Amino acid sequence: MRILLVGAGGVGGAFAAIAARRDFFEAIVIADYDAARAERAAAVDARFSAAQVDASDPGSVAALCREHGITHVMNAVDPRFVMPIFDGALAAGADYLDMAMSLSTRHPDEPYAKVGVKLGDAQFAKAGDWESAGRLALVGMGVEPGLSDVLARYAADELFSSITELGTRDGANLAVHDDDGNEIFAPSFSIWTTIEECLNPPVIWERSRTGVDGGWYTTPPFSEPEVFDFPEGIGPVECVNVEHEEVLLMPRWLDCERVTFKYGLGAEFIGVLQTLHTLGLDRTEKVRVGGVEVSPRDVVAACLPDPASIGPVMTGKTCAGVWVRGTGKDGEPRSTYLYHVVDNAWSMAEYGHQCVVWQTAINPVIALELLATGVWSGSGVLGPEAMPPKPFLDKLEEYGSPWGLMEVAPAA
Repeated sequence: MRILLVGAGGVGGAFAAIAARRDFFEAIVIADYDAARAERAAAVDARFSAAQVDASDPGSVAALCREHGITHVMNAVDPRFVMPIFDGALAAGADYLDMAMSLSTRHPDEPYAKVGVKLGDAQFAKAGDWESAGRLALVGMGVEPGLSDVLARYAADELFSSITELGTRDGANLAVHDDDGNEIFAPSFSIWTTIEECLNPPVIWERSRTGVDGGWYTTPPFSEPEVFDFPEGIGPVECVNVEHEEVLLMPRWLDCERVTFKYGLGAEFIGVLQTLHTLGLDRTEKVRVGGVEVSPRDVVAACLPDPASIGPVMTGKTCAGVWVRGTGKDGEPRSTYLYHVVDNAWSMAEYGHQCVVWQTAINPVIALELLATGVWSGSGVLGPEAMPPKPFLDKLEEYGSPWGLMEVAPAA
């Protein structure tokens, strides 16, 4: 296996650090628009090399694949570059993985009721091309989406006879501090991606609505707040509806009645996002400032600390998981949360990377190892739910970061 890793930012750097401890691949080419950043990420292992790439150009991606004999393209950049990397990989005859799917476009008339172009629609529209070529695009293979989808498949296979709701729930007790110890606003993940998913209309899927738009519909941002009690000391966190790929992936492969995604953002974070939206600073369309054209969202991202750099001044844990409700294998009602927690102190000490990017990066490394050994296989455009879950979860434990399970009192 020869891997092209596109993106040497926070997640890409963590991916390289995790992969450096494994032996399932022959070589990894780490490519970024910033050649120096790619070289820094590649310095951790002799099997790694660095290259420069224009991720917005399928031809640039395809040429790099051909030059290095790439078999698998790993996309570790933000979702605006999904389609050119996806198309470039197919053009070069390589398999493809990503952690976020092609972007959505809200409904032009009823954005907070009806779906428009959904997350991943552009990729699924090309599934036939991937099948005809005998190539695999494994989409949404980060932590959320990714591990959450694997856990949902495991619950469907092993724990439940019928499922009422698959509800991804993400929460943390992370804090970032300045040099004086004061807590500061510093998102632990790409602010570009965070703005995209949090300010877009959240999507929900219900089987009872499949006669309209396939069962998918939208609500206003930050809708349906609920308090979820997260494990391992994180505790109660208010979670709200957010647009996310699980809701678009899970119903394609898993038998259930409802699929949701709720994120524990907190009142301060929601307030900042709402202010950015009010001021138009969430826009991606360029505006002219003096003699320069610039995207307001890119300016916001440039003004905030790089998520890859905040690990040394961050404390706490992050938790990703799926809350499954329905009927257990014994015929009794069941409400179970399957989850994965990473402590920032541990990931920094063990790998030198903060917990949010590390938790995202470990999952595609495991997926690639399962593909390299033939445990996972397939062709077309597939989500993690299409793959057997137990080998993945066993690998997570082998990598030193086990998953957990707890029974949850049903919501009032």
